[in-house]
Amino acid sequence: MTALPELSGKVALVTGASRGIGYGVAEALVARGDRVVITGRGEDALKEAVEQLGAERAVYVAGKAHDEAHQAVAVERAMEAFGRVDYLVNNAGTNPVFGPLADLDLGVARKVFETNVISALGFAQKTWHAWQKDNGGAIVNIASVAGIAPSPFIAAYGVSKAAMINLTQQMAHEFAPKVRINAIAPAVVKTKFAQALYEGREEEAAAAYPLARLGVPSDIGGAAAFLTSGQSDWITGQTLVVDGGIFLNAGVG
Repeated sequence: MTALPELSGKVALVTGASRGIGYGVAEALVARGDRVVITGRGEDALKEAVEQLGAERAVYVAGKAHDEAHQAVAVERAMEAFGRVDYLVNNAGTNPVFGPLADLDLGVARKVFETNVISALGFAQKTWHAWQKDNGGAIVNIASVAGIAPSPFIAAYGVSKAAMINLTQQMAHEFAPKVRINAIAPAVVKTKFAQALYEGREEEAAAAYPLARLGVPSDIGGAAAFLTSGQSDWITGQTLVVDGGIFLNAGVG
């Protein structure tokens, strides 16, 4: 990034942000003047992301999202580096299995929930106690359209994202009025994480969308920037579907 905007004074913690949607969110927040702490498993990828975002605006903490010690270190790093953590974006997620529920390994199902749901709660608890409880802020949980309607062969992922949507509502009720909490439910976004859903058939996959393309990380970054801005001050407990219009095709064909 070449011309950085004036600092907003706000700080965000974005999980799973070395690439893909998480990086798109971090990029959107830095572009408006926020500083960010980004997390992920790969230290090299995180270093590269910080270089792209600007070392004066971003720092990283490497670790596994479901590890409570990592969660604590990430929040502590935000407080040490920037003195506050106004926004939390829970983006870290996993989908290690593709197949029917009837044959789903329950150990894998537990891993999906640990990473996709429990980690989001853990990060939210820690940011709440470290800053937001007394100072306010906002949390955005990255869910999925798979959490709103059945998605064959990625059911464990979809069920975890449905849980995340309900977690959003529960936390929004409990953390009010200090903290607003909303979710974003993307359809297929062009990332390495979702590559198996469109690789080698992107034109065919995009044809199902009324807007005639798949999502890109900046689409979700813009939505997250809105939900952590003053323009959304009277919005909490909601799930914003960002899907290129794919749900308009429900029941057709």
